[in-house]
Order: sequence, then structure tokens, then C-alpha cells
Amino acid sequence: MATILQICQEAASLLATQAPQGLFDSNSQQEAIFLSIAKSTLNSLQRYGNWQELTKEGELRTQPSRLVYYIQDFCPDFYCLLNNTVYVKDHSEKVIGALSPEQYMRERYFSFSDIGIKFKIQQGRFVFLTEPPAGLKIVFNYRSANVCYDPELELYGNPEKTEITKNTDVPLFDPYLVKLGIIWRWYKRNGMPYEEEFNEYQTEVKKAFASGLATKDIALAENCPKVLNEGVIVYATSKS
Repeated sequence: MATILQICQEAASLLATQAPQGLFDSNSQQEAIFLSIAKSTLNSLQRYGNWQELTKEGELRTQPSRLVYYIQDFCPDFYCLLNNTVYVKDHSEKVIGALSPEQYMRERYFSFSDIGIKFKIQQGRFVFLTEPPAGLKIVFNYRSANVCYDPELELYGNPEKTEITKNTDVPLFDPYLVKLGIIWRWYKRNGMPYEEEFNEYQTEVKKAFASGLATKDIALAENCPKVLNEGVIVYATSKS
């Protein structure tokens, strides 16, 4: 378990530059540079794709006469939805997907048939096309905006954070990837050639990301006898 400070110090030894003794001394330009490129590296990795390390499950409970739900209210670390992972938990489980803007407009203004439960993600909100039944439990997978965690908070709740704020914070990503990202950014920040280091970083990121996709998602619609407009019924329970 390497802290962000330890990773920066390892990177400094490979760069043959003075290692930072901390990252939050406002009077040290060296520390400010390492802090800046460390934050940039973690943010870049977080935005790269749906890492297994960042995949979480969220839950939404529908309320009477309500079409719009702000995701931050029930998922404070929400970054983006993993589509086709939204399940409606009622007497049957249905997989539903977010509508594209074109689909939303077509269904909203030109469709008069029963459209079931449909929604779109807009400005950090679940926006339902028609009012869903109250008390419905909707679960979904999403990519978290967190990039690190504070080991000191593990016993007191969720230790994950969206930004490094302490020398002892631990990145959620492979420390080797973080170190490579810091190295090429340091070269670039100092006006030095960085193409070789950048290419190595990109190669390792792609390999690490691909390894997390080794277990593919199950194609729920495959071999199903019938696919309904409102979703794919994957499990039906008795109504008794």
C-alpha cells in the first residue's frame, strides 16, 4: 500500500531530482509541482474508463409525483452511469437503459403507446419520461469520481475521496501506473522530451484496463424468449 507521497518520492529517484518531503508546503515549488502532476495523473486515470476499482452500485427509491432525482443526493461520488446496468426491483427484475436525447424527444412527443419506465441522465439527474410507481427500488452501477482513500478513515466510514488532500492518501489505482503518469508529466512540465515515457505509460494503462475486463458482462438479452420495450425480465418472483 503505497501512499501518494511515497509514489512521488519513487518517481523523483528515477527522475534524478530532489524528492519531496511532503506535498502540501505552499512555500516549496518542487512540492507544488509534484502535487499538481499527481492530481493530474489521478484525474486522468479516473476519466480513462470504467475501471473495476471505481465501479459501484447505487440505489434510487422513487417518490410520489416526482420525475426528477438529483444523483448527488443519493450517490455523492457519482461520475457517470454504466448503461444497461439499471435494474427495477419490483415483482420482476427488468434491465432498463438510459435514453439518448433523440429517443427521449421521440418518446416524449411522438409516442402514444405504453412506454413503461424510461429515463435519461441529464445534468447529474435521473429524469423519468413518465412518473414511475412510488416506492420502486432502482439499482444501478456507476463509475465513482473517487481517486484515492484515507487509511485513517477506514474504521469510521467511507474513506474514499475525489482528491488527494494528505501525504498519506493512497491512490485507488495501481501505484506503478501512477508513478509512470507522474514521470512523463514531470518531464513535460520541465520542458524536456517525454515521448518515450508517455508511450510507456499509455501502454501500461491499456494493459491494466484490459485486464479488468477479462470477465465480461453477461448478455442478459441473449437467449431470452422475449424482449419487452420496458426491459428484459431476468427474474420473476411470485406475487403471493
